[in-house]
Amino acid sequence: MSVIVYVALGSNLDDPANHVRRACQELGALPQTRCLQYSRLYQSTPHGPTDQPDYINAVAELETELPPDELLSILQGLEKMHGRVRTGEHWGPRPLDLDILLYGDQQVDGPDLQIPHPYMAERAFVLYPLAELAADLNIPGYGLLSDLLQSCPADELQPLNDLCN
Repeated sequence: MSVIVYVALGSNLDDPANHVRRACQELGALPQTRCLQYSRLYQSTPHGPTDQPDYINAVAELETELPPDELLSILQGLEKMHGRVRTGEHWGPRPLDLDILLYGDQQVDGPDLQIPHPYMAERAFVLYPLAELAADLNIPGYGLLSDLLQSCPADELQPLNDLCN
């Protein structure tokens, strides 16, 4: 049985737009998964340590038969292929970050995976690209995406003309 999944993509090292575009292509090639659409690219200022480059972000809409934990494992493998090394530092610079935002209407609260993503309602670089793909989305535990957008200004977010794919 397939489910609709939204994945956030981000990068701020080593030609970040290229990392995000390549990851978009790689998401479309995942087993038991089909890419439905991608947002355009966005440039955003970093959360956390500010002494790092700006990020390039996007969101992908996938249809998958993979269970959430298996999808997470595959996404972490893609991050590693792009050169990501997990150091334990939160919100530090990275060549690729892939986060499962939503997995259908499921809510998951495990030690390694939380769905919906716990910070998505506070992140313009997640909400605005997500709204490109599903403006009328109702996010479990958070409510309507349109309401979240009203309380999350896009001041530090710049839409780019480039598409993810």
